[in-house]
Amino acid sequence: MRVRRVVTTRAGGQSAAPYASFNLGAHVGDDPVAVAANRKRLATELGLTGEQLVWMEQIHGRTATIVHGPRTEPLPATDAAVATGPGLAVVVLVADCVPILLADPVAEVVAAVHAGRVGARVGVLPAALAAMREAGARTDRIEVLLGPAACGECYEVPAAMQADVEAQLPGSASRTRRGTPGLDLRAGLWNQLARAGVARIGVDPRCTVEDRTLFSHRRDGGPDRRTGRIAALTWLEPDPA
Repeated sequence: MRVRRVVTTRAGGQSAAPYASFNLGAHVGDDPVAVAANRKRLATELGLTGEQLVWMEQIHGRTATIVHGPRTEPLPATDAAVATGPGLAVVVLVADCVPILLADPVAEVVAAVHAGRVGARVGVLPAALAAMREAGARTDRIEVLLGPAACGECYEVPAAMQADVEAQLPGSASRTRRGTPGLDLRAGLWNQLARAGVARIGVDPRCTVEDRTLFSHRRDGGPDRRTGRIAALTWLEPDPA
């Protein structure tokens, strides 16, 4: 099986400001018609049907849900979607949180994880790895991409919050450009994966706060925190003949 991974940008959609223009989040106040059109374009451009895209009702928790077939509705109250077999694309939506894409192509298992500060702290990634193993994956075969997210130099938090997250996710503490306490969630999650025995870990280095081709809740949200969401998704295809 061949692993496919895609991370969208904010360009090429139908949403108006402040969601301009390829917003894929249906929960952020955007026009539902525009979001539906953007999601349809995503599926069409990737050669998939709408039912092959598995969305989540993300709640910043640690629930991992296994799916075995196409869906017409998002997975309720989950932050890690695990799919079995080819052709099911699991999707995570972010605008500063870390999107994590995982795959064991031999077992034909993929996963998409939403790891913000709260979810990363409470263990959404270990929960996803456990669900993948339940579905037949092996930790030593899993390959991972940590997608675009707020970097440690931009993600400023109170010192007490930094210490709390560092205690649960070692390696995540950082210093911002202003010299204040910060969090580098990708660094902490990389450490967590390595300790779990995952050897193939890739990192998309883009910072959502710095890169204006991506949505950022911290940069664009303003007083009412309204902005769109990019998507990171992964699925399996049979190897070319």
